[in-house]
Amino acid sequence: MEDKEVKVESVSVKDAEKAMAPNDSVDAITESPEEVKIKELTVALAETQDKYLRTAAELENTRRRAVLDAESRARIRVISVLEKILPVMDAVDAALKHTPNDEGIKSLDLALKSSFAELGITKIKSVGQPLNPMLHNAIQVVDAPEGTVSNTIVEEMQTGYMIGDTVLRTAMVVVAK
Repeated sequence: MEDKEVKVESVSVKDAEKAMAPNDSVDAITESPEEVKIKELTVALAETQDKYLRTAAELENTRRRAVLDAESRARIRVISVLEKILPVMDAVDAALKHTPNDEGIKSLDLALKSSFAELGITKIKSVGQPLNPMLHNAIQVVDAPEGTVSNTIVEEMQTGYMIGDTVLRTAMVVVAK
């Protein structure tokens, strides 16, 4: 067998990276001024398009927030007005309990209940229901009558009302312990 001599060059990592990296000066020489200008304009166009899309998205978000804010303000105004009408309903209920056969009071009660229904205002169910602090305000606790589960509402002192899922006024109730 013959001995062959093999010559090995040592190469550093930096030398290898330089050899693999594109040579900028060679690229600059091979590109024409028009190609350079096209690249610059393409980059500028991409930046402008990005700015446009971001601005359009920001504008759309601002519009959405404005609509939500307007709806929120309108809802707050409606709730404020409705809260002022609730004492009128309470007075009509009290008058109806005092004089149940009065046709004028019955008519007023019917008109108010009809208007409440059209507006989406509902009474909070209380008597026989378990106490829910989100809907009921317990103002008194009494011994549980026989057959009544603890923490059940046994009497309603003042009616509570809701509009949609928003509580206008909690019901004042008496709870069994």
